[in-house]
Amino acid sequence: MMQMTYLDAGRRAVIEEMERDASVWALGEDLGRGGVFGQYRDLQEMFGKGRIADTPISEACIMGAAVGAAMTGTRPIVEMRFSDFALCAVDELVNQAAKARFMFGGQMRVPLVVREPIGMWRSSAAQHSQSLESWYTHIPGLVVVAPATPADNLGLLKSAIRSDDPVVYMEHKNLWALEGPVPDGEHLVPLGKADVARAGRDVTIVTWSGMRHGCLRAAEALAGEGIEAEVIDLRTLWPWDRDTVFDSVASTGRLLVVQEAVSVSGFGAEIAASVAEALHFQLKAAVRRLGAPRIPIAYSPGMEDQARVSDEAIIAALRGLMAPVAVS
Repeated sequence: MMQMTYLDAGRRAVIEEMERDASVWALGEDLGRGGVFGQYRDLQEMFGKGRIADTPISEACIMGAAVGAAMTGTRPIVEMRFSDFALCAVDELVNQAAKARFMFGGQMRVPLVVREPIGMWRSSAAQHSQSLESWYTHIPGLVVVAPATPADNLGLLKSAIRSDDPVVYMEHKNLWALEGPVPDGEHLVPLGKADVARAGRDVTIVTWSGMRHGCLRAAEALAGEGIEAEVIDLRTLWPWDRDTVFDSVASTGRLLVVQEAVSVSGFGAEIAASVAEALHFQLKAAVRRLGAPRIPIAYSPGMEDQARVSDEAIIAALRGLMAPVAVS
């Protein structure tokens, strides 16, 4: 194992896959300068301008070119800079890439990866801070991935690049500098397999992306009170690992779903509803979900915090789930 940042783990994944497969290439704005966060640092010097391609400032143009290139035999990595900006390219992704295999009767594939940095990050304000994963989990034909650790950013990005389906790959901006252990050899994490980040017997927490770390801190804090929470990081939102989640909730009888995104119509509702439908006779308490209020994310740090799901909020929700149910 070696220590590596979340950002450098993603960069390593791109390098390894480009070295392994000559059909892999990347396109986006300012990649020759390393990308907006430095995740393509020195890659143009390593692979040339034909494989690390700078593009015009047009997300629709970038995505459209990538979809066509994927249909004709290459594996593009599409850099959207921010998930907010990717909305300018949603037609090419949702109405073309996601539907091509179906509309061509299985004769066409679109093996591309769309990197969309998500989440709140040091006062980036309303147009640069959103978590929009639920937009894409709703669309048949798309795979949706949200890594939370350096090792997962390496292994999941490599698996995404090798996928024959279009993958929306959502890296959390606030995790770029996060350091953690990463295998120093070949490392692949399968798409669709959750990670049980912490074992527990009393309550199940299901989460993904940056909220993994707040949930782990909350679980450790409550362990001192005798409450043992199991923390499941989905890693892949579609397809999501129903077996791991259902097995855990069947054992604990309680579920809290935690997301950074706005709670209204968020992907947490899908998890909550699926568990409630499948395991309602085994639940000891009503399923709860925790997410941001339906407000724009402000530039001001104090106002930004009003949209943030804090460790304290997670702890309070867990205590509420563990409280005895009053019987009238």
